[in-house]
Amino acid sequence: MRTFLLHCVFLWATSRRSSSSSSSAQVSVPAAATVLTCCEGDIVLLLDSSGSLANYEFSRLLRFTAELLRPFSLGRGHVRVSLLQVGTSPKLEFGLNVHNDQESLQKAVRRVQHLQGDTNTVAALRVARQLLTEAEEDVPKVLLWLTDGVQPGDVDGPIKELKARGVSVLIVSTVHGNYQVLQRAVTPPLESHLYAVDIDDVDIITEDLRNAIIKIIRAERLDVVHLTSHSAVLQWRPILRTDSGYYELQYNSMSTTDPESRRTLSGDSSSVELINLQPDTTYTASLRPESNQRLFNTLSVSFLTLPGVLSPAVVVVSDSGPHQIHVSWGPLQPTRVRRYTVEYGAIPSGDVRKVSLDGRVNSTLLTGLKQGSQYLVTVSALHMDGKEVAMSVKACTQDGTEEGKLTV
Repeated sequence: MRTFLLHCVFLWATSRRSSSSSSSAQVSVPAAATVLTCCEGDIVLLLDSSGSLANYEFSRLLRFTAELLRPFSLGRGHVRVSLLQVGTSPKLEFGLNVHNDQESLQKAVRRVQHLQGDTNTVAALRVARQLLTEAEEDVPKVLLWLTDGVQPGDVDGPIKELKARGVSVLIVSTVHGNYQVLQRAVTPPLESHLYAVDIDDVDIITEDLRNAIIKIIRAERLDVVHLTSHSAVLQWRPILRTDSGYYELQYNSMSTTDPESRRTLSGDSSSVELINLQPDTTYTASLRPESNQRLFNTLSVSFLTLPGVLSPAVVVVSDSGPHQIHVSWGPLQPTRVRRYTVEYGAIPSGDVRKVSLDGRVNSTLLTGLKQGSQYLVTVSALHMDGKEVAMSVKACTQDGTEEGKLTV
């Protein structure tokens, strides 16, 4: 009876893959070479390592896992992978920030040892929840559960909590277990997120499962990677190829009556520079991938160009006395400047002192100065984009008989 059941499930998995392939012309993902740059997300592999799996089954699942992940580019900003084993107690083989290249990941997967013991899936799901929901990155998150389905335990509650936190749950079962429990656990759609297949034929679902994961973690967004007062560089993950379509770019100012600008970009483009923009102005841009193979989402972004004048554009010295000088500068740009640094020293050979101030501050009182001396005062601003702008003035402290003087 068991042999007949496995044979039936194998046929079902094969026919489903065939029907999926027949419709893949509508939703197909790029080839593996393009996959390397199109995805960003966190994947936790929940691997059944209990005694209900034979060593042979366990090793087959490991090989399947390694091949499934092989095309992805790894690391922060791409795909991060963690492997968590299910046994009597959960065992975290490696966390999300450990492997940044395929060679390292593939070696780590090959080193994984079969735990055996009980199937404490509930405890492992608690660890998986911590891994996926405590990460700072706001990226798509996937739990891929690889199991024989034998006695998974009361997983409904932990799985429901993961789903409520936006985690997509996908399952590969070697068809020995409770299919109804697994049906409840996966995130819809069932036909692309739940796979039941004989362990000897698990390789037939590799492409379909990988495509399902890519659909979840495909990074379709438009980012501003460089900004000035008159230009902006937009960047996106490759969605098209040279021979598969082109991009339509539109952008315009939200605060003027300037007409909308349009550009057509080739399918192999992944960035564009917008020039001749107005300073201190909010713009919106949209990028629409055009292809006769499938429909793509339109990507959009809004951004504010930098002011035409960067702080400090003016430095003023006032209220000087025999031992102090008041220094102020402008314009104040708290959203642009990380911090200000004021350096001052007596001319020609005095010790140079330094004061660091928050980007929301535009004045300070320099004290402990020499009476009747000339000072060089330099105010520099470290902007959020890493650029530094500086301006210097000369100032004199009072000698006790006259007001302090300022020279630029």
